[in-house]
Amino acid sequence: MRAEAVKIPETAFVSTQTFSQKAFKRWVENRPVTDVNRYELTDGRIVMTPPAGWGHGEIEANVIQILRDFTKSRDLGKVFGSSTGYDLPSGDTLEPDASFISGERWFKGPQVGRRQFLNIVPSLVVEILSPATAQRDRVEKKRIYEGNGVDEYWLVDPDRREVTAFHLVKGRYGPGRRFEGNQNLRSRLLPGFAMLTRSLFA
Repeated sequence: MRAEAVKIPETAFVSTQTFSQKAFKRWVENRPVTDVNRYELTDGRIVMTPPAGWGHGEIEANVIQILRDFTKSRDLGKVFGSSTGYDLPSGDTLEPDASFISGERWFKGPQVGRRQFLNIVPSLVVEILSPATAQRDRVEKKRIYEGNGVDEYWLVDPDRREVTAFHLVKGRYGPGRRFEGNQNLRSRLLPGFAMLTRSLFA
């Protein structure tokens, strides 16, 4: 008799102890170099998520390349990958899968060293859903980005091959606009930006 396969859900682990942003930064700096997990600070608690699969990484690379090519050709600002941490005014420290800071926000600063978390609220944040992060991305992190004034928030769904874009209006995100397959993904933050949604998943 063959034993039935046990489905083990991917999950994120949350600390019971609370931390300030400064204490969190010291804690991260003391992690062993062999630790490949990602850590963020939300509501004072450290959240650990396991590494995602290669498909997630490929989509992330596509997003960053497309955003960087567009913004750099127009000298609009800076694009960052998932290893960039943001110390947000709310006291949370997050590492979005991709982010963009407009030139205006970047030059207003404050400027920090290259090994430091940024103290600038990003203009655009992109999160790619995975089994371990989907719920946090849709609810908790969306709330944090909204509350800190991130102008635009993209949720990329690899399973449905679609993107939902939220835009900040009077301090709140609306229901979001969904872009699928052959539809052009457009940005209210980046005038003139248009790309086939499916190209993110190629």
